[in-house]
Amino acid sequence: MFELSERAQGFISKTKAFIENEIEPIEADFWHEVHTLNPDSHWKSWTWPSQLEILKNKAKQAGLWNMFLPDPTLGAGLSVQEYAHIAELSGKSLIAPMVFNCNAPDSGNMEVLWRYGSEQQKQQWLKPLLDGKIRSVFCMTEPDVASSDATNMQATAIIENDQIVLNGRKWWSSGLGDPNAKIIIFMAHTPDATKDRHHQHSMVLIPIDTKGVTIERMLPVFGDYDAPHGHGEISFDHVRVPVENFIGGAGQGFEIAQGRLGPGRIHHCMRCIGAAEKALELMINRGMSRKAFGKEILQLGGNLERVAEARVAIDQARLLTLYAAYKMDTLGNMAALTEISAIKVVAPRVLEQVVDMAIQIHGGAGVSQDTPLTAFFAQARSLRLADGPDEVHKGMIAKIELAKHGYSTRRQA
Repeated sequence: MFELSERAQGFISKTKAFIENEIEPIEADFWHEVHTLNPDSHWKSWTWPSQLEILKNKAKQAGLWNMFLPDPTLGAGLSVQEYAHIAELSGKSLIAPMVFNCNAPDSGNMEVLWRYGSEQQKQQWLKPLLDGKIRSVFCMTEPDVASSDATNMQATAIIENDQIVLNGRKWWSSGLGDPNAKIIIFMAHTPDATKDRHHQHSMVLIPIDTKGVTIERMLPVFGDYDAPHGHGEISFDHVRVPVENFIGGAGQGFEIAQGRLGPGRIHHCMRCIGAAEKALELMINRGMSRKAFGKEILQLGGNLERVAEARVAIDQARLLTLYAAYKMDTLGNMAALTEISAIKVVAPRVLEQVVDMAIQIHGGAGVSQDTPLTAFFAQARSLRLADGPDEVHKGMIAKIELAKHGYSTRRQA
C-alpha cells in the first residue's frame, strides 16, 4: 500500500541529504541571526538573514523546489502520499519548508490558485509564488466570533457593479509580518438568499498594499512573535478590488477551503511527525550524554519507558497519516474524511507529548531557545487549534461513525 516509486525515492534521498549537508550545519546560527535582526517590537522592519536566499537558490538548483505541488511541470508531480515523506523530513528543521518553497501558508495558497485560479491570477500571483519571489497570507479566523464554525464569519465581500467591497477584521493571519508578503487570500461572507449556507462565502485576492488594508499588530505565540514570519491582526475597511479577484467565483469559498485543507493537513501532520522524530533524537542524545546519581539521565526514573512510548506513538501517527494520504490519492478527499480528521487530532498531540518528554530530559535548556524544542512545542499546541480545533475533528469522526450504524448527531426536536 505504501510503496514508493523510484522517482519519489530519489526526491526523498536528495531531500534528506540536502537537509543534513546544507541546512543542519547552519540552522542554529541562522536562528541566532534572526533573533538579532528582528526585535519583537519593530515588526515593520523585520527581515530574513541573507543565508535564506542562498539556501533557496541551492535547493532550486538541486530540483528540490515546490515538491508539494502534484503538477509535474510546476512542481515535482508527486502524489500526496509520496510528498508526505518529504514533509516529514522537512519537519525536522524549522527552516527547511521555506528553503524548499513548501512552507505554509504559501503551499496551500499556491494549490488554491493552481486548482481554482484564473489564468490572469496564475500569471500575476501564482507564478511569483512558485518562483519564491513573494509570499502570501491567508485570512480566515476572526477575533469576535467562534471561528471553529466558519459560517459565523462576519467579514463581508459584497459585489458592487464591477468591484468587490470588503470589510472585516481577521487575526492569526500567518506570514503577515514577512517582508516579502504581497498578496492576501481573504475569506468572507457574500450574502445570497438563493444559495444554501455553504455557498455564501467567497475567497478574494487582495494585494497587501490596497487602500483600506491595515496591519494592526503582530500576535505573540507563548511570548514569541515568530519573527520575521509573524502572525498578525489585520483590518479591512471598505477595501475595493475588481470582481475578477474572486477565486473560482462568488460563493465558492467553502468548496475551495475543503480542497485546500485536505492535502495541507497531511503536510502539517507529517511535519509534526518529523519534528517529533527530531525531539526524540535530541532527548536520547541529551539523556545519554549527561549523568546524575552515577547513571546516564535516560537510565533514571522510567525515562527508557518514555523513549519506548515515544517510538510507538510516532510510528502509529505516521502510519495513520500515510493511510489518510493513500485514501486521498486513490479514493479522493471525501472518502478520507475520518482519517483526515483523525490525523489532525493525533499528530499534534504526539508531537506535544514527545516534546514535553524531551524538554524534561533537557532541564532548563529545554525551555530556552538553545534547542528547537520550544518552537516545536508551540507548533504542536497551535496546530490543535489551526484548521479547526480538536473538538471539531472529533465531532466529524463521531458523526461518520454514527452514520455507519444509521444514527444521526442532529438534535431531536
